Amino acid sequence: MRKSISTLLLFFFTSIAVGFAQKAHHWKTAVFKYDTWKYFVGTSNPGINTNPSWRALTFSDTGWLSGSGGFGWSDDDDSTTISTCTSVYLRIKFNVPGTSKIVFGALDMDYDDGFVAYINNVEIARANLGTVGVYPSYTTSAAASHEATMYQNQGTGMPEQFVIEKKTLLQCLKPGQNVLAVEVHNHTKSTPSDLSSNVFLSFGIKDETEIFRSTPAWFIEPKFVVLPDYTSSNLPLIIINTKNGATIVDEPKIEADMKIIHHGDTARNYLTDLANVYNGKIGIEIREATSAGFPQKPYGLETRDSLGENLNVKLLGMPKENDWVLLSNWNDKVYMRNTLAGKIFEEMGHYAPRFKHCEVTINGAYRGLYLFGEKIKIDNDRVDIAKLKSTDLAGDSLTGGYIFKTDFDEGTGTYWISNFSPANRPGALVYFVYHEPKASEIADEQKAYIASYVNALETALYSSDFTNPVTGYRAYIDVNSFVDYWILEELSRNVDGYKKSRYFYKDKDSKDQRLHSGPIWDFDWAWKNMDDCYLYKNTTGEGWAYDINKCEDTDPIPPSWEYRMLQDRAFANAIHDRYFSLRETTLNLDYIYHYIDSVANVLYEAQERHQSIYNTLGIGNGSPEIDDQPTTFEGDITKFKNWIATRIAWLDSNMVGISTVDPALKPDFILRVFPNPVQEILYIESDQDISDIKLYNTTSLLLMNIKPNINSRTMNVRHLARGVYMLQVTLDNGNKLTQKLIKE
Repeated sequence: MRKSISTLLLFFFTSIAVGFAQKAHHWKTAVFKYDTWKYFVGTSNPGINTNPSWRALTFSDTGWLSGSGGFGWSDDDDSTTISTCTSVYLRIKFNVPGTSKIVFGALDMDYDDGFVAYINNVEIARANLGTVGVYPSYTTSAAASHEATMYQNQGTGMPEQFVIEKKTLLQCLKPGQNVLAVEVHNHTKSTPSDLSSNVFLSFGIKDETEIFRSTPAWFIEPKFVVLPDYTSSNLPLIIINTKNGATIVDEPKIEADMKIIHHGDTARNYLTDLANVYNGKIGIEIREATSAGFPQKPYGLETRDSLGENLNVKLLGMPKENDWVLLSNWNDKVYMRNTLAGKIFEEMGHYAPRFKHCEVTINGAYRGLYLFGEKIKIDNDRVDIAKLKSTDLAGDSLTGGYIFKTDFDEGTGTYWISNFSPANRPGALVYFVYHEPKASEIADEQKAYIASYVNALETALYSSDFTNPVTGYRAYIDVNSFVDYWILEELSRNVDGYKKSRYFYKDKDSKDQRLHSGPIWDFDWAWKNMDDCYLYKNTTGEGWAYDINKCEDTDPIPPSWEYRMLQDRAFANAIHDRYFSLRETTLNLDYIYHYIDSVANVLYEAQERHQSIYNTLGIGNGSPEIDDQPTTFEGDITKFKNWIATRIAWLDSNMVGISTVDPALKPDFILRVFPNPVQEILYIESDQDISDIKLYNTTSLLLMNIKPNINSRTMNVRHLARGVYMLQVTLDNGNKLTQKLIKE
């Protein structure tokens, strides 16, 4: 598992229980991670369904080892290092003088990758590991990767908190001796890279009675609230109920019913209204990595028919599809960082996922203000490129469409590694992650083609002749999309804009031969000053986000192609001209302010309800902002506007390039020949029809002569001996290019 230290910094976790009248006078901690525990490395089941089970107080653990928690390896957060394993089982006994004074409990858990916790054989918390009530086997893997956080950011990271309600405590907690039992499971069965198990158990005491020990310095008292009167909203209402009340997990999607109520942007929507947008089945799961650890979870969902098959439907003004997302706003107190970015990119002329603000209820509990919208995928109304089939293994059909990204990978087979290190990070490895086709579906021939194309682009980019408009890097990319992507990411100074959730796509050659930058995604860490690295700490608006490879802890490593591209005068000038042109329209400050104010006005009512349960105003949460935190929504809106104004002022004074339209960006023709060196199949592509292709050996002997009369052609050179050859390509307009070809 590859880790994200730079993106998992200081988390602020709170937990929410709705409708409790009784409150705790103070909190005390009964169990600390560094107490002495009994532990068993999961080489077999210690007793899952036996009587007594390993989770029970009466279970004999005399054969187990003893040690100080936590237990694991690799992250330097383990007091007791254990051998590599899929699971570890932990037990600790603690004494409760009496239960009458205890009103609530809180399990603070820092784990890698999934866990279940029990008090006296009663489940009290679970994350990323199976279904409630089902006891995992010692070989069961966690559902997905989950990184521990306490060891990060110089040891100031926060554990995740799980509230134990009074009704649960009544079932499990007894006067006298009790046992806390915890099982922690790894995500990867084969050669897992790390495991963490840091456990703290605290209780809320209803009066001044002193029980247990003082809470850790970082401990945050759970917030218990009573919801305001919530019967209607000016926003769409999304009501989700999982089958049998099951807990939503990070893979697989579980079955649920979803209703959407929306009577138009000027009408009110009532919880008692009949569903008028959607009323049917869905599959739903927790999505993302960092955001999945926040109290407000993000979700991925698919609309389904009664048989559980994907169902394409129009939702909230968005075109028919079956894959959707619910993005949380825990990390965005203005609720529009993503929508503002999408609006700008769309007005630049590119596809950006569409979103609609909404309020969400899950299994009867209000979950706050969300963004409902489109998942990035190939579709006529999303990324409108050809969709590869498993049988598309040659010719034009092999050349597209592809979506890939720079992001955290999900293990071997989900990525390929670039043959080049970034120009601003020598020696570093760049991982390109398959998005569509998925890693589990993409054929070997398709993997080879897209990797070969990207390698040809990088070969051209890092060559001495990289600015050549015919054969240089510009022959491989849609320059305008790279220019606009750069402008938007720099405008927002997005920490994730180049290293994470950075997408690229390529259509089949007969439709568009170029690689495009986009769609855009993930702006909740953007438009703000953050304690991430020096580039993002500046409060005066300065700093280039594309320079992120200069930050020590950058992970994953971005290719930083723009760093090299900006050494091309034509590319820098194109950015300059485009930016100042947009400053008159889409990037006009008054225009941006008008959008912010109009959205804020619509969200004012819903954000009050959202804050009534999450209470993030006035505190640092999610991304590690270095500025003062406003205590009102109006204050956050003003701060948001001021940040944008400061950033734009700096960009206006420091924009790359000079004011001139460089005709070299629009060559008479382009030509791509790849891979070079070649072993078997050579791709020859142009934006114009090719009339003649000739291949010569070093003695000028003609070996092959092809007359394609189309704009792309493959050549099988498997039979040629290793060595150097000369390739001559003639276009219909008479342009001719000769290029050295190396056969491996």
